[in-house]
Amino acid sequence: MTEAENLKEKLFRKEKTGWEGIEQGKKEEIFNYCNQYMDFLNRSKTEREIVKSAKELAEQKGFKSICEYEALKPGDKVYYNNRDKSMYLAIIGQEGIEKGMNIIGSHADSPRLDLKPNPLYEDSGFAYFKTHYYGGIKKYQWTTIPLAIHGVIVKPSGEKIEVVIGEEETDPIFTITDLLPHLATEQMERKLKEGIKGEDLNLLIGSIPYKGEKGQEAIKLNILSILNEKYGITEMDFVSSELELVPAFRARSMGLDNSMVAAYGQDDKVCVYTSLTALLNLEQPKTTAVCIISDKEEIGSMGNTGMESHVFDTFISEILNKLGINRANLLDQVFCNSKMLSADVDAAYDPIYSSVYEKNNAGFLGRGIGLNKYTGARGKSGASDANAEFVAMIRNILEKENISYEFSELGRVDIGGGGTIAYILADKGIDVIDCGVPVLSMHAPYEVTSKFDVYEAYRAYTAFWNN
Repeated sequence: MTEAENLKEKLFRKEKTGWEGIEQGKKEEIFNYCNQYMDFLNRSKTEREIVKSAKELAEQKGFKSICEYEALKPGDKVYYNNRDKSMYLAIIGQEGIEKGMNIIGSHADSPRLDLKPNPLYEDSGFAYFKTHYYGGIKKYQWTTIPLAIHGVIVKPSGEKIEVVIGEEETDPIFTITDLLPHLATEQMERKLKEGIKGEDLNLLIGSIPYKGEKGQEAIKLNILSILNEKYGITEMDFVSSELELVPAFRARSMGLDNSMVAAYGQDDKVCVYTSLTALLNLEQPKTTAVCIISDKEEIGSMGNTGMESHVFDTFISEILNKLGINRANLLDQVFCNSKMLSADVDAAYDPIYSSVYEKNNAGFLGRGIGLNKYTGARGKSGASDANAEFVAMIRNILEKENISYEFSELGRVDIGGGGTIAYILADKGIDVIDCGVPVLSMHAPYEVTSKFDVYEAYRAYTAFWNN
């Protein structure tokens, strides 16, 4: 190598894919981990299913509900289930919690379609469910694909009925129809965001009238009869339900080289799984390790299962109570001494749409964990901007463990922007930086990640908690 080449090797930022020169044993380790990740995705498509799966995995590793403890000590493993839709887990550290906690927070909800409170209607020989989209979607992407119904119906008596239709090979699936090109001249003249209107995202669910009936709403009656026979419900029970439409696609390996994962909801289930498994494999951390699985991030983190609620504060306060050390202002002091990775996905550079990225500050698939010093929009509006000292600390952890990482922004300045739960925890005084997996086709019904990045996220979260 020339002097200049040596200097470049020493001084330049590394921009190579993590697959380069990877040993076969390491590749198999990555693929095996991602097979388990895909299994997790296939059985956990909604926030309720994520919490159910997380609870089962945690209890297998010795975690118990904090309600089962009268007192806590170092090494104890606890969780708090918040209404089956968000969850907080912790392993009590060897050092006093007054020195702070190491927190990793992700979110279980993903963009989808929800059924309206009064969804069922009949029109021109078809029965439909009316929907209301949840989160930031491109509406046209949700037509003409197979959809499944997941969720719960709760009767006034309190009986809760779990519903999953469309995932098994023997199940029916559902779809939202679209216009044939021959009749879509006017539709195709609209702006892309208006090509499919929100009120037209109606799910086709049936076409056979109730036996012997020829009058109005005979098909609707037949659908209600089927649902009543299977679940014992009436039309009024829809108002106390949470029924979500999600793609019926299964998570699959993608590419002739099997290097990627294609699946629904990887924003942000990829960070849920990698942070959860990192915590479950953790033993005797020095600093109390906390894992957040939040809800409602895609619509602003509002509500009592979202990160804006005070339920997380209640969980930490209960830990302080059961450690026997709680006092006035201690919760605030603990937060101010804490560090956090906001585990949310990053927008991966897509060369087909290169004009919206600033290539020097873009994240790329296959280069490891992606870090965003700040998110927000325009002039960093709504951002939590991590300070240089904390960024350096995170770099030190990653570099000591030889973990591949990259820093990026969410597209060109003034093009767009986005946010995570980072600012909410930063408002409590916690040092926070966004740290997650780069994703192609984010918020689409089928998103793409690199298996290398998924595994590096697991390694990065493990290193953070072991620091």
